[in-house]
Amino acid sequence: MDKKSAINIASVLSEALPYLQRLNNKTIVIKFGGNAMIDDNLKNSFARDIVLLKQVGVNPVVVHGGGPQIGKLLEKIGKKSTFIDGMRVTDSETMDVVEMVLGGLVNKSIVNLINHNGGQAVGLTGKDGSMIRARKMEMTRESPELQAPEIIDLGHVGEVTTIDPSIVNTLDAGNFIPVIAPIGVGTDSASYNINADLVAGKMATVLGAEKLLLLTNTVGILDKQDNILTGLNGKKVDELIADGTIAGGMLPKVRCALDAVHSGVKTSHIIDGRVEHAVLLELLTDEGVGTLIKS
Repeated sequence: MDKKSAINIASVLSEALPYLQRLNNKTIVIKFGGNAMIDDNLKNSFARDIVLLKQVGVNPVVVHGGGPQIGKLLEKIGKKSTFIDGMRVTDSETMDVVEMVLGGLVNKSIVNLINHNGGQAVGLTGKDGSMIRARKMEMTRESPELQAPEIIDLGHVGEVTTIDPSIVNTLDAGNFIPVIAPIGVGTDSASYNINADLVAGKMATVLGAEKLLLLTNTVGILDKQDNILTGLNGKKVDELIADGTIAGGMLPKVRCALDAVHSGVKTSHIIDGRVEHAVLLELLTDEGVGTLIKS
């Protein structure tokens, strides 16, 4: 390595120091999904980021999705995927596949990746220790032809009612990294498939996290001229929703991020998971790689 490269590395490490000092012994909840879960280089860079954070005194908690992987296995067994307003209709057979993919294949592959890079990860689903209590999501659709709203049955699609963070706190204290699949359990012992962004947001709130990071396949929130927006507060976000700047698939992510900061999380970040080491770049550099939302 030449002297100039060495100086650049030292400069980067020096820039990270104040961020590391602020994050020492703080909890960060990271939703892992999108391209970052598929591309091998991105998967490895994510795992190394998580291990490094733990090594320097931060407590990362990973919540992951796995929609494409679920879809692939359903296709293999000849079962058609049906979506209503972006949500997978989940009958009992589909729920079995969801549990197998999220709680087994995907969860354990992330755990293995983190451990391979020198961390100590432990895989969980929300059913372990009844950590995530859930109820069936109620969905209605209004139509001019109908006198009353239509009730749509999504099957085993749930929403979080409560989270017991004691398992996560125990793992954090023991120098382990929790990796959580977004499956909850109902009062009737039924399993529920829950949106990973929502689980990450609720988990961040319950843990009193310093930050919530949502990895996406976009650069963040863009204005109408395609410039990235950051440092947004609730009022500004509401204005951007009202004028149509924030719309479509970004809406639920933004609402999740906003709910978290309104519930005590210091900041939420919607970041570009297609960038290698996106987590470290957002947390430990002046530039960042996404949109920051604060209360």
